[in-house]
Amino acid sequence: MKLKSLTLSLIFLGGISSFAQNKEEIKPQDTEDWSRKPEVVTPGKKSIAPSDAIVLFDGKDLSQWKKQGSNEPAGWKVKGKAMHVVPKSGGIETKQKFGDCQLHIEWMSPKKDVKAGKKGQGCGNSGIFLMDRYEVQVLNSFENETYYNGMASSIYKQHIPLVNATLKPGEWQSYDIIFTAPKFNADKTLKSPAYVTVILNGVLVQNHVEIKGPTVFKGYPSYSYHEAKAPIALQDHTNEVSYRNIWIREL
Repeated sequence: MKLKSLTLSLIFLGGISSFAQNKEEIKPQDTEDWSRKPEVVTPGKKSIAPSDAIVLFDGKDLSQWKKQGSNEPAGWKVKGKAMHVVPKSGGIETKQKFGDCQLHIEWMSPKKDVKAGKKGQGCGNSGIFLMDRYEVQVLNSFENETYYNGMASSIYKQHIPLVNATLKPGEWQSYDIIFTAPKFNADKTLKSPAYVTVILNGVLVQNHVEIKGPTVFKGYPSYSYHEAKAPIALQDHTNEVSYRNIWIREL
């Protein structure tokens, strides 16, 4: 037993010696990566977008937008450096198309809906559609109950938010959305699904969740082939929701 223990000790000590020797042979610079120098980007402050962002709305006009599904001008109004839904005028979408992206957008639910006694899905309802089909819900969810996968910051009818971080109607709120677009094979079958992370008012509410397919009101979502890039769309759900300070970074 003593001989066996001595043999094991020698093997163990030999292993340590070999490991120490190999570690000494590896130099710090051997693990340095100089293959890609990151581009310098100036971070944004308050309403100023990062230097590499595409500004989609800066409070001046709707020149970056058009009526959803057509080439007609966007039918919403601009007032007080914000854009406002004009009920029943139709949704709007960006003229430019996007895939993987970081999207910043600020929104506000109207106080008038609460004063009018509107509740649930009828109170401050709109939506942000990534690639014109994957919806991050916009809704008054401050003391306003509805089905939880339909409240503000839900991936509509797919994912309940981790927490309810909404503010009162009449207060500006912000979404920061990180979106990975779905990928399709050459035969147009799904290769990989879409994923999304959502931060509402500085609070993580969707943590890299898998999108199950385009948003549907009834039934269950499923993927069908579409192009690698598509517009960002904002919904007209007949409530006078407001938006401002919208910018996007292509990833």
